Amino acid sequence: MPTMSDPKRARLGIIFLTILINMVGFGVVIPVLPFYAERFGATPAQIGWLFGIFSLAQFLFSPLLGSLSDRFGRRPVLLLSTLGTAAGFLIMGAGQTLAMLFVGRLIDGISGGSIGTAQAYVADITTPEDRPKAMGLLGAGFGLGFILGPALGGWTAAQFGHSAPLFVAGGMALANAALIAFLLPESLPQELRGKRDRQPLFPNLLRHVQKGPYATAVAVYFILITGFSVMTAVFALFVARRHGFDEKQTGYLFAYLGVIAVFIQGGLIGKLVKFFGEGRIATAGAAVLAGGLFLTPLAGGMWELLAYCALIAIGNSLLTPTLQGIASQCVDAEWQGRALGILQSAGSLARWIGPVLGGMLLTLDLARPAAEYARTPFWVAAGLLAVTFVLCLRLPARAAAQARGEG
Repeated sequence: MPTMSDPKRARLGIIFLTILINMVGFGVVIPVLPFYAERFGATPAQIGWLFGIFSLAQFLFSPLLGSLSDRFGRRPVLLLSTLGTAAGFLIMGAGQTLAMLFVGRLIDGISGGSIGTAQAYVADITTPEDRPKAMGLLGAGFGLGFILGPALGGWTAAQFGHSAPLFVAGGMALANAALIAFLLPESLPQELRGKRDRQPLFPNLLRHVQKGPYATAVAVYFILITGFSVMTAVFALFVARRHGFDEKQTGYLFAYLGVIAVFIQGGLIGKLVKFFGEGRIATAGAAVLAGGLFLTPLAGGMWELLAYCALIAIGNSLLTPTLQGIASQCVDAEWQGRALGILQSAGSLARWIGPVLGGMLLTLDLARPAAEYARTPFWVAAGLLAVTFVLCLRLPARAAAQARGEG
């Protein structure tokens, strides 16, 4: 059975750290940023935009960073974007005005668009057989980041003040930049760089992808993230109102979900894909996630809540890395960065749309009995995932890689 060599494992480890640090930084601000912004007189609407501008910037800049990585290589884009992430956090930490917070958050969002480049790096150095497992490892970085980030943000803010978590995240990004600068080699061969860099992204990309599977993967990914973001936007309010959770208990619940995600995406997903195929795992993940979203607002007690939330974590952990693996296998090597940048951009747009939609839907439940609180956003999210289930039925059981050289 083929396995990755030690040098590839080391490179994959650095990319894993890059994703992890990005997600820790994303999670750090969740319990801290609203209170930090209030020090500068921010209104609730401005705080909402302070969160949203991050994903909006990712949406706009992910394809650009992917295109630059196709033209100049993955390593320089990863290095510059990691330095940008550090700069964004340090600006926010040193901020003395609300405008500085917006500037730092915007820089961080632009730099966070490099996740697609990191995924392209993994696609460069793995075979089609190893790729779902490798993408699953990156997914574990996402999950672990969501475990560590909010906990780190809450603890350091309590101990040292609201700006401390931002400086910690900035320091971690600088350390990651040093790893990339000194230990990470380039993954994209020179002969593939800029081969078609003068061609417009559309419609030329369509000549270098398997159109059906790629378009389906992007559509499913967008709807998945939209539905998942609807849920996450109202989740803390839901567990507080319906189950009496405080912030500490909510953090423990998110950690529980993150542990499930790390377990599945860190190793189990590769074995499942090899046995069942990408299409079947994606379809199963969509069904499980839709079921979990539908059942969660019906939970009458703690054990039911934990069980239904576990379905959400399991479904998302099966679906997300599988879609990324399918998309990467549908694209010629020299177009990987742009194609996966589009996937990441679709997710960023969904993370902007989802919370706005979730907040609007939650207002429909405010006048209803407490037992029905937040049912509407959860059930709309479940409906969106039901759509992804139908779309996943169109995916091939096993994705076929485009004819290209594999590193």
